[in-house]
Amino acid sequence: MAESKSATPTLQDVRARIDAIDSELLTLIDERSALAREVVAAKLAAGETGFGLRPGREAQVLRKLLATRRTAARTPLVVRIWRELMADSLSLQGPFNISVWGGRDPGRAMELTRMRFGAAPAVRQVAKPEEALAAARTKGGVAVVALTPDNAWWARLLAEPKLRVFTTLPCLTAWGPLTGLGVAEVEIEPTGEDRTFWVTDAPQASRAIEEALSRDGVAATLLVEAGGLKLFILSGFYQAGDERLARAPGRLSGVIGAAPAPLDV
Repeated sequence: MAESKSATPTLQDVRARIDAIDSELLTLIDERSALAREVVAAKLAAGETGFGLRPGREAQVLRKLLATRRTAARTPLVVRIWRELMADSLSLQGPFNISVWGGRDPGRAMELTRMRFGAAPAVRQVAKPEEALAAARTKGGVAVVALTPDNAWWARLLAEPKLRVFTTLPCLTAWGPLTGLGVAEVEIEPTGEDRTFWVTDAPQASRAIEEALSRDGVAATLLVEAGGLKLFILSGFYQAGDERLARAPGRLSGVIGAAPAPLDV
């Protein structure tokens, strides 16, 4: 009886297939980039000249991709590839630059910034959070600012109605705990799975504030406390004028933005 031939492909066969796929991928990426340029032309024709960053739209695109059946591509790989594509498209629409204040670990902040925003935008480190926020007030500017127990920079956003928190760093729990926030003059849209950032000067312990909010149906977790002020994460998307937050403890309080929940939660 003749021996059956093995169906296992040779290393040469596998490499040849990878080369063919690489060629197909490059063709598709090139086509996508061309379409991104058409988006730019269409926006200019319509008179749209503002910053094109839309974090809600990006999150919805990524969630749809991650919900698609895969057999081998892991979530971090998918997120990194599409973050690069999105950032490159955004950079074609006008100025796009990021200023980073990394607090006690500037190297980690720079790493997470590139993981979130890709290689396309110009990125620079700054010495103070105020410098990062000032850059975010310019067209195409984004601030990435670390969360530290000795600086309540986020409380300044209560007096900055145009500057909003719109993303967390990192955007995947697999990449570590939340250590920084992204801020820009950008429209915040609900995505169906969001986290709202709320500041209060309430003197009560964080646990007491969380319990007071929970009695009004608001799930809250203390993120950081500094200078007598507290920053909470609220589960869900809350508007600045929400009555439940108006009833919460504290004389000086308010919503400073919202971000999509981590994509691997």
